[in-house]
Amino acid sequence: MNTSSAKPLDGQIALVTGASRGIGAEIAFQLAEKGAHIIAAARTQGGLEELDDRIQAIGGSATLLPIDLGKLDEVDKIGPSLAERFGKLDILVANAGMLGPLSPVTHIRPKEFENVMTLNFMSNVRLVRSVDPLMRTAPAARGVFLTSLLAQKPMAYWGPYCASKAALETFAQTYALETKETNMKINAVHPGIVDTKMLQGAFPGGFPGATKTPEQAATDIIPFCLPTCDKHGEIILL
Repeated sequence: MNTSSAKPLDGQIALVTGASRGIGAEIAFQLAEKGAHIIAAARTQGGLEELDDRIQAIGGSATLLPIDLGKLDEVDKIGPSLAERFGKLDILVANAGMLGPLSPVTHIRPKEFENVMTLNFMSNVRLVRSVDPLMRTAPAARGVFLTSLLAQKPMAYWGPYCASKAALETFAQTYALETKETNMKINAVHPGIVDTKMLQGAFPGGFPGATKTPEQAATDIIPFCLPTCDKHGEIILL
């Protein structure tokens, strides 16, 4: 058996945020299946432990990182911590996010708007600042930022979410321009309409259309995490 083809990510380190459930958990699991050691970051300890159990069951390995990414000073510590333990970062999947209030923008309290912008946008700015030196030392670093079609086609009453994802897309494209001469490939990916707790919160009566499972969405996203991915600076609509 050709183990290198069976485990294309052997020896690689992958950081996945929002990894305790939904798309993030499935991406982390599928990267572990391909041999990557997973740094699983999320607030929910129980969800992280369930992911760890799944990864161990397939012979994979993970480091659990319980963290509130809305606390930006804590985000700043991630890079130095990974540098001390691993010395590099091959894959970054920036998946963590929140829906926020669905309300007219004039009715949303400033702190509510700020919370969405902090988690969906600023935490990623600070995370990139923290781990960029580690990605530059990896032979084929890949960065994937999960975005939404609503970044380009906003909906009424979704102001904080739309604005935060639009900011994230622009940031990802800017970062890609700044890394085009490096070993890195940076892309923003819209996974499609996925049946997650976030979608259920937005549509408590059920989404009126077809949806993907988190597992299907993760399978679609994984190719952009692999060394074979040659796309860079793109916004990919799946």
